[in-house]
Amino acid sequence: MHRKSPLPTAEVAVLPFSAREAGQGDDSPLAVPVEPHVSPPTEGSRGTETYQADRALHAMLAHLSGGLSPAALLLAYTDWLLHLAWSPQRRIEIAQGALVDTKRLLETAQRFFAPEQAPWSLVKPQPQDKRFSRPDWEHPPFNVMAQAFLLGQQWWHDATTGVRGVAKQNEAIVEFSIRQMLDVMSPSNFAATNPEVLRRSFESGGNNFVRGWQNFCSDWIRLASAGLGPVTTGDFAVGEAVATARGKVVFRNELIELIQYYPTTERVHPEPILIVPAWIMKYYILDLSPQNSLVKYLTGEGFTVFMISWRNPEATDREIAFDDYRKLGVEAALDTIGGVVQGRQVHALGYCLGGTLLSIAAATMARDGDNRLKSISLLAAQTDFTEAGELTLFINESQVAFLEDMMWERGVLDTTQMASAFQLLRSNDLIWSRLTRDYLMGERAARSDLMAWNADATRLPYRMHSEYLRKLFLNNDLAGGRYLVEGKPISLSDIHTPMFVVGTLRDHVAPWKSVYKIHYQVDADVTFLLTSGGHNAGIVAPPGEPGHTYRIKTKGADATYTGPDEWLNMVQPVEGSWWPEWTKWLSARSGEPSEPPQMGAGTTKAENLPDAPGDYVRH
Repeated sequence: MHRKSPLPTAEVAVLPFSAREAGQGDDSPLAVPVEPHVSPPTEGSRGTETYQADRALHAMLAHLSGGLSPAALLLAYTDWLLHLAWSPQRRIEIAQGALVDTKRLLETAQRFFAPEQAPWSLVKPQPQDKRFSRPDWEHPPFNVMAQAFLLGQQWWHDATTGVRGVAKQNEAIVEFSIRQMLDVMSPSNFAATNPEVLRRSFESGGNNFVRGWQNFCSDWIRLASAGLGPVTTGDFAVGEAVATARGKVVFRNELIELIQYYPTTERVHPEPILIVPAWIMKYYILDLSPQNSLVKYLTGEGFTVFMISWRNPEATDREIAFDDYRKLGVEAALDTIGGVVQGRQVHALGYCLGGTLLSIAAATMARDGDNRLKSISLLAAQTDFTEAGELTLFINESQVAFLEDMMWERGVLDTTQMASAFQLLRSNDLIWSRLTRDYLMGERAARSDLMAWNADATRLPYRMHSEYLRKLFLNNDLAGGRYLVEGKPISLSDIHTPMFVVGTLRDHVAPWKSVYKIHYQVDADVTFLLTSGGHNAGIVAPPGEPGHTYRIKTKGADATYTGPDEWLNMVQPVEGSWWPEWTKWLSARSGEPSEPPQMGAGTTKAENLPDAPGDYVRH
């Protein structure tokens, strides 16, 4: 028998969402015991009620800077420039590099038309850089311009890195910000220096610029007009083209709707699956179109599936805490599932931030003797944030305090700020290439369900996001054994439940080597799978879709540790989707199939709730 963790003595608080709005009627108020909310003070401050004029000024500056702290950038550049000034030999080396590159470029340009001169003889674009991939870029003068740009980019990378004494994070900030500025000047971004645009202009008689101007005006109107959704979402309405798996909301509180999906097989495995998606995204990333829906695939494999759908917070929800997502999300969902499928353990799956939350919940349950989890699966989810990719460039004391002041004014981190941060990490693909295609080529990318989902953004409450940034990113409390739940620390090493952990090879949000650290954090059998693709496309990889590969290996709880680079060289890739590999792993840890469970707990409250996809996903 499991023992549920008792909630601490607390006042009864009702988050700003009424029962009548939830459709539950007057006899079922949405009041739940939660800890009294106290806004977290920023380090070195006297609390959030002091220095309000300073915070208001910072919030105003945030509107102008896009949420980036000017102080953090200034400190990074000062660190780099001072140490560079004190390194005369390094300066000479950098200057010599510029002279050598210039000489090589001039020599290449002079003999470019020689038969033996091959394109990209000086420098080649990186495999992930698609700006110069078309054959038109192999001809003069465009190839010379592209190589000149890439040489300049390479020189600035050398100049901003390897200066002795510069703090690692400051070096990364300087290199990243200069790279962003250089990307603006890429010859692919201008009509006169882009051979693809010139060819299209010649072939269309300039109509590409007319269509590009129409695209620009359309985007501007949508941006300036309240209530108009992104152009990418029109053909993918929620509940009609995406999020179409048949199911029913069987539980609702002020933070989640819990969806139970109808079985599609006559018999199902007795242990249900609970999916905990991230609340920085809508849940239906795992239930996109029918052909790439993980939910549909799981029900077709004979599993009973439950999914959490998070409510999109408003400014009035500013005091929702990170632990509220554990109590009102994971804990509430497990309690509900226990009423539907009684006496059965649960296969829990967490994606991205939902996986981090699931890890915290699992460690808390292990600490408190709660054994309801049969297995734990994590998709692109981090539990150690020391190597969390370029996202960590935005995480230092100055930047976190700046973001806190911006959110303090607004109550939430809004969708624009979220989207801008992720777009900066892949500016070539998500900003400049799109602008070139839409406004210079006069084209629109074919709409897809993944693009529509990506445009369906969410907000983050002030208190939750502040705690997330400080406790996980800035202080790394979870990995360090300092993370407190209900006043007591938790440790990932208390987790003994078998784990299936998925990393994606080209993940800019949760780098796979960061995800891989779970191997030495838990005391459990860990099956680690590395799949091709990125943070989203690598996870949404249905069987039959070409181009997917994966590597997989299991480490026993008592086995010796293997580093990520050695692991990569040791494990051979396999063609195909990773989904069948995971369901095979789940089936081996599940009981014999039996009759499907009832839908919901059979109460009037559940019967009055809507069918999937529910109401919260539409907010």
